[in-house]
Amino acid sequence: MPFRGRRRKKGKRRRNRAIAEIRSVGEQTMATLKSCRHLRKLRCGTNRITDIVKAVVVLHQASA
Repeated sequence: MPFRGRRRKKGKRRRNRAIAEIRSVGEQTMATLKSCRHLRKLRCGTNRITDIVKAVVVLHQASA
């Protein structure tokens, strides 16, 4: 949870910046997964789908 308010100390600003960076990566990855049409038509078990999603996330992170 980020710290709120206009006047924050340096430590709180750094923490907010770190949280924002992590959150942006997660949001970009979720957008990539939602736009991937191949995932909607998968006909396999949930364990296999989980592995495919993990691979997509890793590849997305590597390309960024």
